[in-house]
Amino acid sequence: MAENTTGAEGTEAAQQQAGNPITIHAQYIKDLSFENPNAPESVALQQQPKINIDVDVQARTTEDQRLHEVVLKIDVQAEVAEKVAFIAELQYGAVVTLNVPDEHRLPVLLIEVPRLLFPYARKIIADLTADGGFPPLMMHPIDFTDLFRKKYAQAAESTPAGNA
Repeated sequence: MAENTTGAEGTEAAQQQAGNPITIHAQYIKDLSFENPNAPESVALQQQPKINIDVDVQARTTEDQRLHEVVLKIDVQAEVAEKVAFIAELQYGAVVTLNVPDEHRLPVLLIEVPRLLFPYARKIIADLTADGGFPPLMMHPIDFTDLFRKKYAQAAESTPAGNA
């Protein structure tokens, strides 16, 4: 009877794992760059910099077709008095498996996975700017659903009607 209990527990564990729509196997910094081209003047200025943040998300399926790589790209440029104060670039990646229907894969990869990665990327950017001599940049949360819609609306507009 003990074997049946173990078998039932194993089945329950498999069902729980099968119920997880996203499994993150690894998170990593794929690329990281910080430039402070006008130091020391840029860090000595006490003016509030004008900050421009660009965010992009890319996903690809690995060769074995079970794993997906999602990369959250964040590019930050800060300017004070028309001069670059700093440039920070981060590509933060994850390797994931999905347990979702095929029609939901792309939205999960480009909306839900980046939403899970964002707090870690945000902390890296905050630490990077602080270590660069500036106040930590605390990015506001990103609406990845809106980013997804805009990205694919542009793709649909650029695709000829016959190829859609």
